[in-house]
Amino acid sequence: MSVSTPILVTFFIYILGMVLIGFIAYRSTKNFDDYILGGRSLGSLVTALSAGASDMSGWLLMGLPGAIFLSGISESWIAIGLIIGAWLNWKIVAGRLRVQTEHHNNALTLPDFFTSRFEDNSKILRVISALVILIFFTIYCASGVVAGARLFESTFGMSYETALWAGAAATILYTLVGGFLAVSWTDTVQASLMIFALILTPIIVIIAVGGLDDSLAVIRAKSLENLDILKGLNFVAVISLLGWGLGYFGQPHILARFMAADSHRSIHTARRIGMAWMVLCLGGAVAVGFFGIAYFQNHPEQAAGVSGNGERVFIELARILFNPWIAGILLSAILAAVMSTLSCQLLVCSSALTEDLYKGFLRKNASQKELVWFGRAMVLVVALVSIALAANPENRVLGLVSYAWAGFGAAFGPVVLFGVCWKRMTRNGALAGMVIGAATVLIWKQYGWLDLYEIIPGFVFASIAIVLFSVLGRAPSVAAQQRFAAAEAEYFAK
Repeated sequence: MSVSTPILVTFFIYILGMVLIGFIAYRSTKNFDDYILGGRSLGSLVTALSAGASDMSGWLLMGLPGAIFLSGISESWIAIGLIIGAWLNWKIVAGRLRVQTEHHNNALTLPDFFTSRFEDNSKILRVISALVILIFFTIYCASGVVAGARLFESTFGMSYETALWAGAAATILYTLVGGFLAVSWTDTVQASLMIFALILTPIIVIIAVGGLDDSLAVIRAKSLENLDILKGLNFVAVISLLGWGLGYFGQPHILARFMAADSHRSIHTARRIGMAWMVLCLGGAVAVGFFGIAYFQNHPEQAAGVSGNGERVFIELARILFNPWIAGILLSAILAAVMSTLSCQLLVCSSALTEDLYKGFLRKNASQKELVWFGRAMVLVVALVSIALAANPENRVLGLVSYAWAGFGAAFGPVVLFGVCWKRMTRNGALAGMVIGAATVLIWKQYGWLDLYEIIPGFVFASIAIVLFSVLGRAPSVAAQQRFAAAEAEYFAK
């Protein structure tokens, strides 16, 4: 049996399991509410792990360990920023959003919530937010397809074209068939696989080098700068890396998990589970890259796979240090990270097209069955567009992914945050915040002023715009303020 055969078998079993979950979820999908939000039935564990898995893409097992491997511990500031931002999102937004969406016409999507929350009869908020979601997430999906293709290409020696379809096919199938429940249930399995891989791998790497003290000694001997958390960073650089945490308030695929919880009371337990999972996974990813420095310093003859591309450090360590069957499970964790994020992004795009554009403008009286099948068709359409964009991995459109996180964070983040916390916020405030936040990110990125990450000025300017336009304009209607107050009372009720 060749080395790749156990990995191939493991991948096949894993993908088959994910598709099987999709068909089980199909039997529980009776209407469009089920397809888009799982009938708001997710318990604490599934809410927590699904939110985590949908957040962490292939970046967790490839990008972050690779950055640490190449530059040392100074690259961990981004992980610190993400942990702070995620905790604040769970603490401030999650429970309130769950209650507010139910009180505002049982909103199923963010554009739906904005329309009801701010009594937007013109529906301009629905259109603009749906278009922002479609543009950024289609590009995001393309990046996920590329990451999956690269994994299949490097693991099995496929051509890029074949790997493109192999990597995307399973994700498309279970998302298409099972909808939100399939995505959430598979996310739970995938999150478990990711944390297993990221706890086990650095432990085995440390043991292989000779222990913690020997590992640190080797890293220190190679370069003291690897241990310097401020290496090459000034104040603006640190703030920019920490600023990644602001993005959480505006990520539709993560916010959808909060909206789908069975109760806002489940959020408290989910927050503890979700944050524990996130800290362990990010810590493990940092440790893989950091102690990978020591391993390949001691074994330069095995470093060919990482010398050209540091992002392969997890893949190479898994292949070298583990039995092929265990390596197959560990490498499946990368596929899990890619699939979990890609699947929920496909579903959010589908919901924007179906709920916010098709039902909102074309077929207001469409039946539940029609909406579900149209939603499935839209998953397929968005997936095919994403594959087309990903067909050339050097396509410049993939460079846009680097600030899609900032685009969502600045366009939606302040609107969501103020929208669930401040009853005086108005439709014009929401519109101004959304437009100014997105525009600031796009313009700031082009000019790179102060070398500051564009999400920070985008978030600040959007917040100022929300307050100014809300205070200077006419107050929300009495009915709108009453709905907000009722939701707040429910949220704070014991």
